[in-house]
Amino acid sequence: MLRCEGITKYFGAICAVQDVSMEVRPGEILALVGDNGAGKSTLIRIISGVERPDRGSIWFADKQVARLTPRTARQLGIETVHQHLALCDNLSGAENVMLGHEPARFSLGPIKIFDWRRADEESRNALSKVGAELPDLNSSVRRLSGGQRQALAIARALAGGGKVIIFDEPTAALGIKQTRATFRLIGQVAASGASVILISHDIPNVIAIADRVIAMRHGRIVFDLPGAQVTEELVFESIAGTVGEAAR
Repeated sequence: MLRCEGITKYFGAICAVQDVSMEVRPGEILALVGDNGAGKSTLIRIISGVERPDRGSIWFADKQVARLTPRTARQLGIETVHQHLALCDNLSGAENVMLGHEPARFSLGPIKIFDWRRADEESRNALSKVGAELPDLNSSVRRLSGGQRQALAIARALAGGGKVIIFDEPTAALGIKQTRATFRLIGQVAASGASVILISHDIPNVIAIADRVIAMRHGRIVFDLPGAQVTEELVFESIAGTVGEAAR
């Protein structure tokens, strides 16, 4: 679904990402692990169109993307669920799910009349894809729990036609019960056929859910292995820089 070849990114004299090649397949959960400053966030910002690489190429569905911007990334189907979720507390659940692709009953020039019935239907359909359900999609999201807000952010990515969903530290501010629910939702996203790229420091849960794990250190890939072959010790060794070349 998505392939990166030789991605390199400099910020002044600092090389944040160096010669990174990776791919993620449909229905696959690919986890990116590593210490702070390993290059994970920069790589994700490049994939989502926020940053432009100095070298390398990005391919989407076997077609090279000449110039990737946040707009073209979303048009292709690359969606990001941020750690802070980027929800609007003053809007309802349905409005948040439809944010950016609001359904309209009719348009009069630049004026569009919001279609509440269609928004409610499409929001519930998106939530059902990840096995989530909210009792009232018309109430303000400020009243929802952390897990419910996470479900809305994921539903918004799917409702926007997401084919590659990026999760950036999705459980950083959640408790144990909500963390388990979020990882279950991520598994449902992959089961729906979307590709998942997951960044998380929750190593035990990452290993349990990921089909493949890529570890990064100082902007480089240390290893790229099936999830079944990855242990917590191996991840910690990669962060510490003690993993040998044989693990690549």
